[in-house]
Amino acid sequence: MSQITLQGILFDEKSSYLKGPALAPPLIRKAYRNPSANYWAENGQNIEPDMLDDLGDFEIDDYFKIRDITQANIQKGRPLLTLGGDHSITFPLLQAIHSVYGPLDILHIDAHSDLYSNFEGDPHSHACPFYNIMDQQLAANLYQVGIRTLNNEQQKNAQKFGVQINEMKDFRAFDMPRFRNPLYLSVDMDALDPAFAPGVSHHEPGGLSTRQLIQIIQEINVPLVGADIVEYNPTRDINDMTAMVCAKIFREIIAKMLPTRPGA
Repeated sequence: MSQITLQGILFDEKSSYLKGPALAPPLIRKAYRNPSANYWAENGQNIEPDMLDDLGDFEIDDYFKIRDITQANIQKGRPLLTLGGDHSITFPLLQAIHSVYGPLDILHIDAHSDLYSNFEGDPHSHACPFYNIMDQQLAANLYQVGIRTLNNEQQKNAQKFGVQINEMKDFRAFDMPRFRNPLYLSVDMDALDPAFAPGVSHHEPGGLSTRQLIQIIQEINVPLVGADIVEYNPTRDINDMTAMVCAKIFREIIAKMLPTRPGA
């Protein structure tokens, strides 16, 4: 029986450096079904395809159609996982999810804080989604982990909106926040060090290991109402290595979205 809604957003027109993330959603699904692995998450949940109400992939010719498509796909009480796509998709996703759940807490895992008010003339660039989210008061609290490119403008905007940032240089001091509102998780694959995920547009050394990212997800202690996996760029991948990492993260997020098994 389907318990999670899955959608893919084929969009990378807001990418500032390289195109390619629009190709990612079907390849993440392919990796999830790869016979070299299985469907089991590390908590003992078997993440079978029939648990997912997979609505397929959506081609986008107008940025804000992402909001409208997501609005049509949300069912309150059923978590929504979105495969991107560049990180610009998170803003219209949150517009739709906020309309159902109200102000959210967001856990954002990334190399970049994406807090520009405008990047290279585009206020909806993939470098801007969290500025727009906070500016429109779609989130009550924004927690960012793994950041390692924080510049003056983004520091200023983080202070403006009260964003709590755990920079990668301080990662040893990371403690899971105490979430007070419905939680949304946004995972940018370049949060990982390029050694673990070469298939991203922006290689930013000094990042999280795959194990550290998995551990963060596993330590989330409240239900997830939604999540996204973004910025996987297949054109830069090596032997589908990053696709398989995406599939692993996919399973762990689904496991966190599912009700806890008795005795688990």
